[in-house]
Amino acid sequence: MKRLLVTVLLFMLATSSRSQVMQQKAQWAMISMPQLKCWVCKDKVDKFLLTEKGPNGDAGIIKWTIAMNTGTLKIQYVPDRITLDYIRTTLNNAGYDADSTKAEPEAYKMLPPICKRAEDGGGPQKGKPCSLPPDL
Repeated sequence: MKRLLVTVLLFMLATSSRSQVMQQKAQWAMISMPQLKCWVCKDKVDKFLLTEKGPNGDAGIIKWTIAMNTGTLKIQYVPDRITLDYIRTTLNNAGYDADSTKAEPEAYKMLPPICKRAEDGGGPQKGKPCSLPPDL
């Protein structure tokens, strides 16, 4: 009887740990963010994603990289905890366009002029490249 109980417990443990590993497989996604061309925007997005990531990283966002020269965000996330649509909505709530979704109007108004859309007079100013680190 003990042997049967131990076998059942081991089977349950192996099955549950295997399903947890399968659930936690992270994915990478690329999000186009045309406004993301300067260090001010990069810092704002980094800070916003850090708050969304949560203190223990348990919200589903693992890590990200920002390419200012192409205006893209490469983000690693766990689909069981957070969806790509939710991430886009989060970026919209920070005031930024993400892929085909537009920024929340009130949050967009709060952005500094350099972080606004080119058609609104934002982005790199003539003779002042934004993609260089601020201390150069």
